[in-house]
Amino acid sequence: MAVIVLLELRFKPEEVGAGRELMGRTLETTRAFEGNLQTDVWFDEEDEAHWIIYEVWDSIEHDEAYRAFRAGEGKVTQLPPLLAAPPSKTRYLTSDV
Repeated sequence: MAVIVLLELRFKPEEVGAGRELMGRTLETTRAFEGNLQTDVWFDEEDEAHWIIYEVWDSIEHDEAYRAFRAGEGKVTQLPPLLAAPPSKTRYLTSDV
């Protein structure tokens, strides 16, 4: 069953350019990670510092393996100083409704 993850990022306005550069490199790894089916970046049309990273994973296990990677050897230590608020992650399961 596919899993959808929404990761909300709020960059400091003066750090949007640096965030774009960093996330461009970071999401290459995300997209290549086993089980990643899709990763898109959405930004608020009225606030370019407000982003949603939309990810689709093949399974909960794939998503959890990716989160463990990002918490360990794949940690993006350059991201927190660019953010105006802590990131927020929500995971959704697909439904047959």
